[in-house]
Amino acid sequence: MIIFSDIKLARKLERVEAITTAEFVESRAKLFPESGVEWIEVAGVYAMFDGIKSPSTQTFGLGIFDEITETEMQMLESFFQKHNAPVFHEVSPMVNDSIITLLNERSYQPIELTNVMYRTLDSANFFNLQKNVHISTRIINKDEIDVFAETSVAGWSAEMPEFADFGIELCRVGANSKSILPFIAELGGKPIATGSMSIYDDVAMLCGASTIPESRNQGAQNALLAARLAHAYENGCKIAAMGARPGSQSQRNAEKNDFRVAYTRIKWQLKK
Repeated sequence: MIIFSDIKLARKLERVEAITTAEFVESRAKLFPESGVEWIEVAGVYAMFDGIKSPSTQTFGLGIFDEITETEMQMLESFFQKHNAPVFHEVSPMVNDSIITLLNERSYQPIELTNVMYRTLDSANFFNLQKNVHISTRIINKDEIDVFAETSVAGWSAEMPEFADFGIELCRVGANSKSILPFIAELGGKPIATGSMSIYDDVAMLCGASTIPESRNQGAQNALLAARLAHAYENGCKIAAMGARPGSQSQRNAEKNDFRVAYTRIKWQLKK
């Protein structure tokens, strides 16, 4: 099966990420009603407010589904401004050039690049990923959310110490989200790594890979990748997707497992 990197694919990939993030925001609203988080849809764009410092506070799908004019941009900006939040848009290069013109005219600046990657799931060749036979993987039970969160944060905070401050809550919110499936890897019965996945239509979005420092380079992430791809395949998915920083180790690992770059997305921020 050949899937081309075009507007049709971009709509699939942007929509699964948008819906996953919207359900994450709904999960936070349910767990923390006082947080004031919410999301809206404007011309096919999902705008999320998940807190001023949350990486989820941004839009997805700008210009991918419907035409965006000054009117829609003002609606989106007003949504964030009413929450005193910065305005961020992650924009696929598959959009019409008029979006770039509009962003420049409204004083936005590019601040970040992300490679959106994908692979097809038309065969079971991912079952042959090299795995450590001593590592087991599974979807966690609801009473293991704290263990999942603590393991995730132990891995991430090694490189990002600032993540420890809000990471536990972030992971708990995600694990309670309707669409997110949290996986854990264990070695000798001890949790050593985590990874998550969400499914919408026939697309599986992979995210949240983390391994505790002392258990790295033992195959935990390969095992988690195989487990998530197998679950996606068994549930009718035809595409698996993920995001990675251009040239990063995450991108290299993905490419080793038949992922390729669909496009490079640019994150834009409205200047104050």
